[in-house]
Amino acid sequence: MALVGAAFLAFRPGSAEQSRIELRADNPETVARGAEVYAANCASCHGANLEGQPDWRARGPDGRLPAPPHDPTGHTWHHDGDTLFHLTKYGVGRMIGDPDYATNMPVYEGTLTDEEIVAVLSYIKSTWPQDIRDRHDEMEGRQ
Repeated sequence: MALVGAAFLAFRPGSAEQSRIELRADNPETVARGAEVYAANCASCHGANLEGQPDWRARGPDGRLPAPPHDPTGHTWHHDGDTLFHLTKYGVGRMIGDPDYATNMPVYEGTLTDEEIVAVLSYIKSTWPQDIRDRHDEMEGRQ
């Protein structure tokens, strides 16, 4: 299921671990694969149309935040590709240095390959309006 060439990994090809992640929102094959992986692994929480769960900014009775949208109404595009990749692969707790952080977001390390994660993130980015994609590219130093 690996998607060859899903990401350009600077410095050390094949090692997303220590490399800069570049999303490929303009690559039709990457985006198509990302849409498939998203539908199978992400849509049940984040929505088939990337709309997220209702009241996604308000903690529920369990203290956890609902799944945010990945469409332009959410904050996904406020984060660079590296952050999005590591959050998806390792989880929120590891990203913020709090292994006890309570979240419903699964850790995808060992479930999805690095290439599949990049494909999903590329698919998500491909759905954003051009002005938001441009801002995201600028944030990543690609414009």
